[in-house]
Amino acid sequence: MKIEFVSVTKEFAVRGSDRPFAAVSDISLDVAEGEFLTLVGPSGCGKSTLLDLLTGLTLPTRGEIRIDGVPVTGPGLDRGIVFQQYALFPWRTAVANVEFGLEAKGVPRRERRERARGYLDLVGLRGFDERYPHELSGGMRQRVAIARSLAYDPDILLMDEPFAALDAQTRESLQEELLRIWNKTGKTIVFITHGIDEAVYLGQRVAVMTPSPGRIRAVVPVSFASREGDLRADPVFGEYRHAIWTLLREEVSSVGQTLTQHGRPLGLPA
Repeated sequence: MKIEFVSVTKEFAVRGSDRPFAAVSDISLDVAEGEFLTLVGPSGCGKSTLLDLLTGLTLPTRGEIRIDGVPVTGPGLDRGIVFQQYALFPWRTAVANVEFGLEAKGVPRRERRERARGYLDLVGLRGFDERYPHELSGGMRQRVAIARSLAYDPDILLMDEPFAALDAQTRESLQEELLRIWNKTGKTIVFITHGIDEAVYLGQRVAVMTPSPGRIRAVVPVSFASREGDLRADPVFGEYRHAIWTLLREEVSSVGQTLTQHGRPLGLPA
């Protein structure tokens, strides 16, 4: 397996309390090499915490995360990250932003410029090399962020709700673009979203998380006879969507009933 979560729990200290807060609890999950896995769950279920653990920005309280059988003990260039906010350097052009990771790897200037331009081409931004972030649309800036993460050739691409801030048309366009890039590069992708449609459209498998503390409720394999045409209009797409919605609704409704008893009603995810 490319990625292994082995009984992973992450707890945080709570000021004024001797009881820690568990963001995720007893997560066990495998991701195969070259797989596109989506993680979906209600707000606050620990999706981003799980991604932080995988990046190595924070370490588990208990359990272990392995990549190619080696425990994750910190950040590494084997993992590229794309966040919801583009996190581009405003003083750098698009091509210079993409070069950033290559600089960290010590790639010579001429080679990194050529590679950066190649990845801008890959994400559909040929001719926008010398534009600054403020001269690009939101969708274009996210394409630059994806190109930057791909340019230094990480084994794994980690994406934390990267399209959430975009309008619906741009979001669907970038979903298609991401699938094209994945098919071309064969990267292992772990993609976090709160959107069921997005999870089903992108993922080969969808891992459904419970409300806090986050656990894996189920992992749903997704397969279509063909991805040609309007996939969202396929009845099978609707069946997957309904199955995942049912899993989420059961979990959130259960927690909501408990919290309502204490005067804290909890809404269902959108």
